[in-house]
Amino acid sequence: MVIWFVLLYLAVSVAIGIYAARRVSSSADYAVAGRLLPLYMVVTTTFATWFGSETVLGVSSVFVKDGLSGVVEDPFGASLCLVLVGLFFARRLYRHNLLTLGDYFRERYGPWVEILMSVAIIVSYLGWVAAQVKALGLVFHMLDPQLFSQQRGMLVGMAIVLVHTVFGGMWSVALTDFLQMIVVVAGLLVIAGFATDLAGGVAPVMHLAAQRNLLDMAPPANAHDILFFVAALVTMMLGSIPQQDVYQRVMSAKDAGTARLGPVIGGMLYLLFAFIPMYIALASFGVMPDVANALLQDDPQKILPTFILERMPVLAQILFFGALLSAIMSTASATLLAPSTIFAENILRHLVPRRLTDRESLLSMRVSVTVFAGCVVAFALTTSDSIYEMVASAYTVTLVGAFVPLLMGLYWRRATTQGALASSVLGVLGWLLCSVFAAEVFPPQLAGLLGGFAGIAAGSLLPQFVRARTRPALHP
Repeated sequence: MVIWFVLLYLAVSVAIGIYAARRVSSSADYAVAGRLLPLYMVVTTTFATWFGSETVLGVSSVFVKDGLSGVVEDPFGASLCLVLVGLFFARRLYRHNLLTLGDYFRERYGPWVEILMSVAIIVSYLGWVAAQVKALGLVFHMLDPQLFSQQRGMLVGMAIVLVHTVFGGMWSVALTDFLQMIVVVAGLLVIAGFATDLAGGVAPVMHLAAQRNLLDMAPPANAHDILFFVAALVTMMLGSIPQQDVYQRVMSAKDAGTARLGPVIGGMLYLLFAFIPMYIALASFGVMPDVANALLQDDPQKILPTFILERMPVLAQILFFGALLSAIMSTASATLLAPSTIFAENILRHLVPRRLTDRESLLSMRVSVTVFAGCVVAFALTTSDSIYEMVASAYTVTLVGAFVPLLMGLYWRRATTQGALASSVLGVLGWLLCSVFAAEVFPPQLAGLLGGFAGIAAGSLLPQFVRARTRPALHP
């Protein structure tokens, strides 16, 4: 019964996505929904930016193992990212009226920086989207182990996401995000109520958290631990700011005020609701301690779904898997659309000898979505990393390679093309060298971030050997 209800829900989601294709008549409609989204849709779609497999399965499994100190990247860093985007980046980027972040780098620094930053952003998405694919495979496998192996579940799940993303683009993402956020919030609240009843109330669950020292977030008072704590926080807080899916969702707003307010509200809601899966997973240790502790050693990502399947009624199971698939699909569709859009807009156009028409641009975006989906599935099938590790590592690339040029380009008039190139090169070089030679002593991502700031300062203030050749975006 559960799997049939889940399949029915997936069919409805795909139908909504295909219906959204009726609104797509140009590449701007496909990439940023024609910049027509009202505040409530910007809030739901920015909330859905982060509320995916890593929140429900990844964050909850890390929390029951390492406590709040283990989840500083997500949800704390992730929610602060959206708040910072709304307060300091949204209005300044919105007035440029562009389709992609690559377009901004082209206008600010020139085509070489555009291509370099676009490649960094695309690479960062490989692990992120693959994490959603792995989660889809895990969900289908747990629903029916005989019908779905994890590999078959990955293929089926990606096929479903691909269909409505290819046809509807950002309109499909926005409309399905609105539906899926309602399912996620309602489903998790009801399940939290069931978990509380099974555990004997809220007090026993919180007592268990205190007993296992899971509520201690502050690092030990020494320089080494504080540095690594800060590094974990800034990885997602800053590294996910120069991401195309965040940019697309904010730039889809109907005006600058909506673009500014939407991610702030979405970020605060995300932090609030991210605690619910953690609470439910913790309750499982009071209800079925032997099973939960065994899964903690084997595969912590299975603790939450196993608790739902073994101890809760069918209604709770339907709500949970509906909410989980909603969260995964909303994140997967957006993260599949974002790198494909930036590839078609900021790399493919340089490879084509003539200027593409808008219809050709729209077709290239849809083809790019399909090709990138194939690459992601291949990566997901071959990697052994956990969902949380894949998501967290994805942001390091953009943190060390793209964040500083974006920030300084918006806030420092003297930033130059040479400075942006030096920032990206020194940032990536500092990160790689520290990872190889000093990863236990100093956080590699902080080394890369400091190298990025040093690079843009030196590159912009020293004599200019690389002259700025800024050009208008190819698709204003």
